[in-house]
Amino acid sequence: MPPRPATAASSMPEGLHLDLATLRVVVTAAELGSISAASDRLNLAIAAASARISALEESVGLRIFERSSRGVRLTPAGQMLVRRGRELLADADRLSLDLHDHARGLQGHVRLAANTSALVEVMPAHLQHMARAHPLIRIDVEEHGSLDIPMLLLEGRADLGIVHMAHAPHGIALTDCFVDTLVLVVPQGHALAARDSAALADALDEDFISLGDGTALSSRLAAAASVAGRLLKIRMQMRSFDVVCRMVAGGLGVAVLPREAVAPQLASLPIRAVPLTDAWAVRSHRIAVREGVELAPPARTLFDVLAGHAPRLA
Repeated sequence: MPPRPATAASSMPEGLHLDLATLRVVVTAAELGSISAASDRLNLAIAAASARISALEESVGLRIFERSSRGVRLTPAGQMLVRRGRELLADADRLSLDLHDHARGLQGHVRLAANTSALVEVMPAHLQHMARAHPLIRIDVEEHGSLDIPMLLLEGRADLGIVHMAHAPHGIALTDCFVDTLVLVVPQGHALAARDSAALADALDEDFISLGDGTALSSRLAAAASVAGRLLKIRMQMRSFDVVCRMVAGGLGVAVLPREAVAPQLASLPIRAVPLTDAWAVRSHRIAVREGVELAPPARTLFDVLAGHAPRLA
């Protein structure tokens, strides 16, 4: 009798046990560089976490981690496992949340990763619109730098992103969302405060208060200074527009920030916003999604609102 063809279930290697709990241990250990740290985060005994990883390695016949006294490092096979594993865990977490939402009578859940400018300048109005027009859709919003958001989308940890970037990374599609304008923020009484406008080059002798490294804005400023043959003199790095403005008001330096974001501080702090003449001071922010992946209806609804395709409420 000829052998029966393998079914999908029987084609899995015998002895392979790849459950979500073990996968979460592997991914967490990879992110933290330590099995011990992963066990603490996941509230597992370190022996149990280590045993799960060892059993998985034995079942697949491959090493997932290279172990040393300094922690663990992924092997090539481990890198592939973690890359795919993040997507699987994100899908499982999404399924769990969706089931929970359906039990509560909600109709969908969207995960949005947005840069700081979007959260300050446009998201309050958009989220208010969504809450009024679609009260049964739950939206989780996380703040991330524009440069980090594409990876969140590709790994399945976000459904939509709002980024400031001119060109789409591989696997990402971009759609226009909103435009803002950068200004030079100086203390009142500063030599540039009386100017109707200025170029960044006019301020490069000053100390700068900036956002943290890795943001699209800090990268843009560094690149513009480099084009002018100068280095940006960073005195302080802050986490929010509000704190940057307060440092400028204290006379500790100058800053470049979106005009729309600093407008509230102009009325309450002794600072002045001087328009920048540099062409790059006008920035386009875009909605980012995974290329070729159809959005679920709740995410498509939010996409339409962000892109200006949805009808306005009276």
